[in-house]
Amino acid sequence: MKPYAEMTKEELASLKEQLMIQYKEYQERGLNLNMSRGKPCIEQLDLSMGMMDALTSGADMTCEDGTDCRNYGVLDGIREAKELIGDMMENPVDNIIIYGNSSLNVMYDTISRSMTHGVMGNTPWCKLDKVKFLCPVPGYDRHFAITEYFGIEMINVPMTPTGPDMDMVEELVSSDEAIKGIWCVPKYSNPQGISYSDETVRRFARLKPAAKDFRIYWDNAYGVHHLYDHDQDHLIEILAECKRAGNPDLVYKFASTSKISFPGSGIAAMAASQNNLEEIKKQLQIQTIGHDKVNQLRHVRFFKDIHGLVEHMRKHADILRPKFETVLQVLDNELGGLGIGEWTKPKGGYFISFDSMDGCAKQIVAACKKAGVVMTGAGATYPYGKDPHDSNIRIAPTYPSLEDLDTAMHIFTLCVKIASINKLLEEA
Repeated sequence: MKPYAEMTKEELASLKEQLMIQYKEYQERGLNLNMSRGKPCIEQLDLSMGMMDALTSGADMTCEDGTDCRNYGVLDGIREAKELIGDMMENPVDNIIIYGNSSLNVMYDTISRSMTHGVMGNTPWCKLDKVKFLCPVPGYDRHFAITEYFGIEMINVPMTPTGPDMDMVEELVSSDEAIKGIWCVPKYSNPQGISYSDETVRRFARLKPAAKDFRIYWDNAYGVHHLYDHDQDHLIEILAECKRAGNPDLVYKFASTSKISFPGSGIAAMAASQNNLEEIKKQLQIQTIGHDKVNQLRHVRFFKDIHGLVEHMRKHADILRPKFETVLQVLDNELGGLGIGEWTKPKGGYFISFDSMDGCAKQIVAACKKAGVVMTGAGATYPYGKDPHDSNIRIAPTYPSLEDLDTAMHIFTLCVKIASINKLLEEA
């Protein structure tokens, strides 16, 4: 079929009639398919069930250094967990703090601490007239929710195929002391699946912020979440790069096992410079006596080492790869060459990003819902839920079965076609 923009008004109207018949047939099926969040499916969760047997009532709960994991103590995580997560994050043990179950919680705490007590002796943000954050867009809605919650002004920075627009980042960071941070998902980004290029990472490490308390919030949530064994993206390690650039304190790096073991019951971690960690630990020892060491030990006994974790991620990839390929195949077959949408083809992570014609995203998502398919809300990938083009939609292929996913994507592409025709007819 030729591109929609080359069709006459009559051709578009006729096509819409045919498409609406298909749409009503889907509506009559009473479907209830959910693609709104990046949740692992049941088969993925089953991969980690052996963790339930890693510690039994007769297990030795003592660490190599003699720590009894059943008792109080060890503020920053048992050494074995630091070694495992440190290898995953590509950071030395001494630069790691192991937290509880959620890296998002660690990010929230980090913003909260900066608001109330400042960063390394600088004025607490709550006492400043204005605090700003840079937000690469499209991006992760829960990042934006944290900064919005604390009343921090968010500034959109466009994403490019190599990461955020670094010319804009460098200009803003160096010229405005009110800019205190930037959110980053540097590998298989949410939602586009983009990995930052070597040059982008090096430019981040060499930033010259006007604010002494500026930090890069480096959320490497998908660091080991590849879809393919050999065709993988690689990311330069940011802490080492910052140290080489003479900016050792510039970055907070976050990760977790949430989409590796059990979401909500995994372990989270932060990697940072010694100066940053010393300050964080001062607050941490007021906040807690230590996080769940039993769960840390359970993860170590189950995965054993980084090789066990990597092998485990191959099993995840075997489940997810057909789902991503199904989504991309339906998009190519149904929308290829029509000129009414563009989409990413990531090599890892949890999402595919779709861009419709301007002004169509909300209409597409609403139409999907009426046909029984729940998508991530249009606008969610932008601060304040406001997509200036009303075009970006996050597709989350992981949770539904392959059969449900195929059905959901055919409904989605049908809704894209109808919304695009509506727009073209309005403009005709």
